[in-house]
Amino acid sequence: MPTDDIDDIEESLEEEVFEDDAEPIEDLEPTADDLAENVVTPEPGLADVESIQDLLAKQEVREEQETVEEEDAALVASTQGERLEVVESRVVPMQATEFMCKHCFLVKHRSQLADKKRMFCRDCA
Repeated sequence: MPTDDIDDIEESLEEEVFEDDAEPIEDLEPTADDLAENVVTPEPGLADVESIQDLLAKQEVREEQETVEEEDAALVASTQGERLEVVESRVVPMQATEFMCKHCFLVKHRSQLADKKRMFCRDCA
């Protein structure tokens, strides 16, 4: 039964005749005179209107400047806060059982010494 419906549709499409009296596509496009008639002149008070692209570009520039200023302010605040912060650790001088590696500059126990001549630890040797 569904095949009968398809046949009916095909027959109706074959019977349909298109008229050649339709206007050609070239006649549908506006001419220069038509365009000149439809030009809208801006009002005198609206001559300073900017395009949306210009407005968006200016807004992006402003946002970037604000972001940079905020980052600079945060950096200054953090460095000032670090300066005011009191260090709560006690520095202990190097002990007789320790050495400082000449490659990584870490203080390690003598058992970690791999090269006495160059004073390298096991990790750096």
